[in-house]
Amino acid sequence: MTTAVTIRVETPLQDDVSALLSLADAVAARLYPDAPRRPIAPGSLAVPGNHLLVARVAGEAVGLCAVIERGDGMVELKRLIVAAQASGHGVGSALVQGAEAQARRLGARTIVLEVGIRNDEARALYRRAGFTPRGPFPPYRALPVSLFLERAVPA
Repeated sequence: MTTAVTIRVETPLQDDVSALLSLADAVAARLYPDAPRRPIAPGSLAVPGNHLLVARVAGEAVGLCAVIERGDGMVELKRLIVAAQASGHGVGSALVQGAEAQARRLGARTIVLEVGIRNDEARALYRRAGFTPRGPFPPYRALPVSLFLERAVPA
């Protein structure tokens, strides 16, 4: 991949976006076959307060994440996924940077997220991005397979 990654807020109601959301669900099912999961339908993201960031390379959707307004000075980063063909090319980092920029535009002070303990790639990405441990936040509760992280929104 030599083409630049673009990150934009887009509608989740697109076939290529739906395919990436399905990929996120498949990864979760593979990593946590016996744990409770909440598959996400594209339509559930198409509501006010939810901002879907799509990473594209040469027009192809290669990654995404959702930034969810929480109304308490925080946004939640959810469902960050990068397609296999784009892995290792900075797409995940670009999505985290895009989420930070979106959080700033929304006036948020903190980004929070939940990540599974077996998702080593995501945990490493968030660690590199400066996220630190915190306790569960609503609607989550402590589970043995979940880690909760936060990061101040850079100025």
